[in-house]
Amino acid sequence: MEKASLCGLSADEIHDLIKPEGFNYSHALRIANSLYKKRITEFSQISNFPKKLTEFLSSALTPGLFKPVASQLSADKSVKYLFSNFEGLKYETVFLPDGKRNTVCVSTQSGCRMGCPFCVTGSYGFYGDLSAGEIINQVISLPDAAYVTHVVFMGMGEPMDNIDNVLKACEILTAEWGLALSPRSVTVSTTGLRPGLEKFLANSPCNITLSLFSPFQDERKRIIPAEGKHPASELIQLMKDYPAGKKRRFSVAYVMIDGINDTEGHLQELKSLLGGSRIRINLIPYHPVHVSRDKSSSAERMQYFKHELVTSGISASVRKSRGTDISAACGLLAGGLS
Repeated sequence: MEKASLCGLSADEIHDLIKPEGFNYSHALRIANSLYKKRITEFSQISNFPKKLTEFLSSALTPGLFKPVASQLSADKSVKYLFSNFEGLKYETVFLPDGKRNTVCVSTQSGCRMGCPFCVTGSYGFYGDLSAGEIINQVISLPDAAYVTHVVFMGMGEPMDNIDNVLKACEILTAEWGLALSPRSVTVSTTGLRPGLEKFLANSPCNITLSLFSPFQDERKRIIPAEGKHPASELIQLMKDYPAGKKRRFSVAYVMIDGINDTEGHLQELKSLLGGSRIRINLIPYHPVHVSRDKSSSAERMQYFKHELVTSGISASVRKSRGTDISAACGLLAGGLS
């Protein structure tokens, strides 16, 4: 019989497993810390541990950690990894080193069912949700896991379409018995599914980013089908109204395409939509997918948007793309290193 995986469980859940065998919560904490911080692959690696508990864990459970099956190095030192879980689902993860800041971009699904045409992941199809353990494994099974400072849920899949596993993963990332990252160092990105967003806002202190594309509803609906049921204007209002502390960051990701969504009309509508809020806007270069005549807005145009937004009182930045030469940038992950 296949053993259950420990990765993805909370300290309380681990305690529930070992309590009938006569072990207490302090044992559960040691197991969780050994798994998430020390990244053990065998229970015998837990030093000075009761032999009876080691034997029980080894007979009934597995740590559940597994390495990526392939990797690809970018000229800018970013690394894209390919994972394949025990069911054969493939998904990609990106490690982004940047001085003292080392970020892991994780996937939440194998593929995606949102159907956004500017995203390669959507054309890959949808094959299944990833468990909380499989999301966490993307962080702690990387060669540079010990140096990770930030995690972003911006890989394959729509996090709000797998909300329970995403919330569980965020708990493990930020818990003292888990990876003990600050919630300010964890950001979840979404195209906008309201039920999932509401649940996330209410149950996680981590950051949230909404992928906007266009401030105009009809235009956004053509590119992001979820707009039909979950209008961005309502989602942004939800973020504006939500009573969040100063340490939590709400933001909008705005991929800029030359002549498509970088006009003066778009700029003025962005000001109207985000004005008077503490929502930040990240301006992102467009990465053409498939055979496309579209191209990214120029660096000058993006800086102009940033200047105009900032002078109107809206926090804004231009985000630099990483890993474009290995298809590791936003919207380019597709479940295979090619």
